[in-house]
Amino acid sequence: MMDPALAALGLSADLPGVVVDRERRGPLPLVARSAIDGAVLATVHGGGAIEMAAAAAAAQVAFLRWRAVPAPRRGELVRRIVAAVRERKADLAALITREVGKIPAEAAGEIQEWIDIGDFAVGLSRQLNGQTIPSERPHHRMMEQWHPLGPVGCISAFNFPIAVWAWNAMLALVCGDSVVWKPSEKANLCALAAHRLVAQVVADFPEAPPGLVTLVCGGREAGEALAGDPRLALVSATGSVPMGRAVAVAVAGRLGRSLLELGGNNGMIVAPSADLELAVRAIVFAAVGTCGQRCTSLRRLIVHRSLYAALLARLRAAYARLPIGDPRAAGTLVGPLIDEAAGAAMAQALAAARAQGGTLHHGERLAGPGVYVRPALVEVPSDAAIIRDETFAPILYVMPYDDLDQAIAIHNDVPQGLSSAIVTGDAREAERFLAPAGSDCGIANVNIGTSGAEIGGAFGGEKTTGGGRESGSDAWKAYMRRATNTINYGNDLPLAQGIDFTV
Repeated sequence: MMDPALAALGLSADLPGVVVDRERRGPLPLVARSAIDGAVLATVHGGGAIEMAAAAAAAQVAFLRWRAVPAPRRGELVRRIVAAVRERKADLAALITREVGKIPAEAAGEIQEWIDIGDFAVGLSRQLNGQTIPSERPHHRMMEQWHPLGPVGCISAFNFPIAVWAWNAMLALVCGDSVVWKPSEKANLCALAAHRLVAQVVADFPEAPPGLVTLVCGGREAGEALAGDPRLALVSATGSVPMGRAVAVAVAGRLGRSLLELGGNNGMIVAPSADLELAVRAIVFAAVGTCGQRCTSLRRLIVHRSLYAALLARLRAAYARLPIGDPRAAGTLVGPLIDEAAGAAMAQALAAARAQGGTLHHGERLAGPGVYVRPALVEVPSDAAIIRDETFAPILYVMPYDDLDQAIAIHNDVPQGLSSAIVTGDAREAERFLAPAGSDCGIANVNIGTSGAEIGGAFGGEKTTGGGRESGSDAWKAYMRRATNTINYGNDLPLAQGIDFTV
């Protein structure tokens, strides 16, 4: 019997996972399983280096045509895509829940992110502005223009199987670029559904060339081929730090551009003046939402010693009553880990934490055909080696501090630098945390958690997080190339810096 989540979107149990100008089968069979119960949902026929090369070639041809389409018209294509997404929001969200195990509210929120970034991109299509720059030479004008960059390659992760690609694709399309997508092997069905919807809109848009949006489902070979293809001017990659390092080396080796969104290992400081009720709500969602499988999930909690015992007691009580299980069941807040490998990584990290002096609260494996766990609280010394590693699971390391300088030092003493937060009622503490000597992360929040970024702000982080920025603000500039122009509207030819070069 066909799974309802697939049937609602017209997906079968046997699917082509290489989609360039037209659907075709690739040579590599990939088994798509549900994180909820491990059930086999479909077989996807993916591809490798040959198929990725074909996608890049199609994208290059499409780019040469798409870059000449006026930007507001490119925005109209995205507007139509967003309209189609709104119509299918419930079906797309149901597939996210079925394949990767997100609870319905979070799955619907992911599709809403696609809608929101699409709306942002439509407005942006009339605001890809350069600037006029004063010239030192009389009768001269200088200006900057932003032009389409080229085909964009996107490697996405399972935890946001559609939204992260949408952040890239919607901006790339209005900026005049074509897009090649290599999704996570753990979320191929979500990618196929999203691509099919977009391809249908593109096919009905007169100016949109074939190959404007392409998809290659596959594994490491496909990803390496994408990173190494010189036709892809920008490679945006979301995932682990080792994966990002490999992508960065490959892209830099051909002098391309990379946009990296890698590990998080995010921290929160709870100051003496904190509202504990607010803190508990912020901590629990950030730490256990999506079963701890967000780039922005809270991993480290640094609590002032005066509040430590009281806050830990509240958190232990909240964790004990968390509704965990099948995300489709009413009231469930924590669904499964993505697979057995994630469960094994969590168990290994907890064992290491114990060995390094940690005290464990909760964290046990629960019954179920999928990988269900109770989120863990682990009291650890602030110098424990394990807290420098990010485990993609619901583990929250808790440690005390005595003064704010110490807390900020503990917070910053990890290789990653994505998201951070402080809970405080003291404006001076808040400002110190946001100042240059405060949090060293790309995202720094006050009195909210580390998770749940809005699309209006640029998303990304520093250090081994990769330094990339996606989504809002001026992140669109990554998908374009800058040209500086000087126009002489006089009859003379004065040189810059007062140089005299008379022949």
